[in-house]
Amino acid sequence: MFGMLPRSLGHRAPLLWLALPYAAGLVAGRCGVNLPVAWALGVALAGAVVAACAAWRSEKRWPWALSLSAALLLAGDASYQLHRRRLPEWDALPAREARVSLRIDRVFAQGNAHRVTGLATVTQTEAHLRELVGQSVYFGLNLRTGQAAPVRSAQLAAVGVLQAVPENPPAATFERYLADAGVNFRLTRGRMLAEERAPAAYYRFCAAAAERFEAILGAGIAEKRPALAGVLRAMLLGQTHEMSDEQNRLFMRSGTMHLFAISGLHISVIAVALYAGLGVLRLPRWPRFLASTAILWLYVDITGAAPSAVRAFVMVALVETALLVRRPVNPLATLAAATAAVLVFAPLQFFTASFQMSYGIVAALLLFGLPLSEAWQERWRPFAWLPAATWRWWHRGADLAWSWLTAAVALGLGASLVSLITGVQFFRLFTPGAFFANLVLIPASSLVILGGFGSLVAGLCGLTSLASLLNHGSAVVLWLIEAGVRQFVDGMPGVFFAAEFRAPWIGGAVHAAVLAACLAGYAGKWEAKRGGWWPPCALVALALLFGVKWG
Repeated sequence: MFGMLPRSLGHRAPLLWLALPYAAGLVAGRCGVNLPVAWALGVALAGAVVAACAAWRSEKRWPWALSLSAALLLAGDASYQLHRRRLPEWDALPAREARVSLRIDRVFAQGNAHRVTGLATVTQTEAHLRELVGQSVYFGLNLRTGQAAPVRSAQLAAVGVLQAVPENPPAATFERYLADAGVNFRLTRGRMLAEERAPAAYYRFCAAAAERFEAILGAGIAEKRPALAGVLRAMLLGQTHEMSDEQNRLFMRSGTMHLFAISGLHISVIAVALYAGLGVLRLPRWPRFLASTAILWLYVDITGAAPSAVRAFVMVALVETALLVRRPVNPLATLAAATAAVLVFAPLQFFTASFQMSYGIVAALLLFGLPLSEAWQERWRPFAWLPAATWRWWHRGADLAWSWLTAAVALGLGASLVSLITGVQFFRLFTPGAFFANLVLIPASSLVILGGFGSLVAGLCGLTSLASLLNHGSAVVLWLIEAGVRQFVDGMPGVFFAAEFRAPWIGGAVHAAVLAACLAGYAGKWEAKRGGWWPPCALVALALLFGVKWG
């Protein structure tokens, strides 16, 4: 459309042949198309054998592609049923008191020292409740004075009120989050009776390190500006309970709450800092790779191993592996590989808001944003008629500014294709102001993350004064961010609107259609005769015009 083929086009991602039909099978399973598991797996195996034979003997593509897609579709349907493991007969039963043994899988951070919440797996019950063994539960337990909160991998006896999570809870509710995470029961108003098995030494180390991280990030600012210290901890450690209700409201309405979830932005910034820092030490490639990967994983696990952080770590590790073995980095193939890994090991994450938003936005950036940016730069660049060797500093400055502007706008448009839909779908908020807010806040937040990580390194090395100095610098940037967001949200009309889709299925369907349009456009090199860049934009516009209830 604009001349030369953009560099970002032409990447291949063969694993999409596996990930997309498998994901479609998961969706079918969630929608109630539940074939018998044994039958579905048997036919899936037969389809895989047919696909292998067709690929070996036939020169045509469609026989093996059709067979493989059908096999993975059925495998996805069976996988959903196996991982969800619902007990439908419990839907008709009232809440009841139950005594169970729980293996702690995840603990949610919160400010109340007398209460702990999280996710666990039932390991033992009373005889009449033995069908609950192996079920995932959300727990909320009260702690006695002086009783420590449980640590991941610990096994404890607890008693509380047990009730089933509905199969299809309303959108934008906590029950929906639990159902999408594969949690079938809630144990609330409970108390911890005894610790039956102590947590593993590694998880005790992670818990102690998390407390140490909190102390380091508060050095020099916790007593003077506790609110800013809380926001810094929220951004570096994902502890959003440290933020006030007003701060949550501001960042949610500005469409920038993602800055406080440990995800791709955090992991990428820290990975670059680690790689550069270890490079200064002149470490060879292999030791640098192993050290940076190990440290990055420790950061992810110490901060709670949130699914979004683990997914980002997988993608960064794949990119670093490609650089290590001196292979060209294929971002689309990296995304497909990370998606396939998540679908195999934790398929129910596919339905969570964090998965759909993070992977959907990254896909839109790679398929739409980067090619659009390169197409704009190819169509026009300042001073293109002058030989680059004759440029002066202001020529180079103008060229750099144009490159940054086109990249920022194009990537912002790509991210907005997904974020505008998922914001309404998951949070019932339409946030057009997020496009402009993120242009400023993502670079500013990167500085905060870099400063906070530097503070952690300095604090762990015993350089408390340096950690305090870096905390003060990060706090100044956070103060500017918060003041700017407050002025933006409260002082400008049209930054956000309350909105929800007219039917729950519309959001997911439009999200899938937009990504399919981006994939089709990418495969067709975004040629004008095939619609150019407009189809995904038109889908978003039509969904907002006709599929959304406002107010």
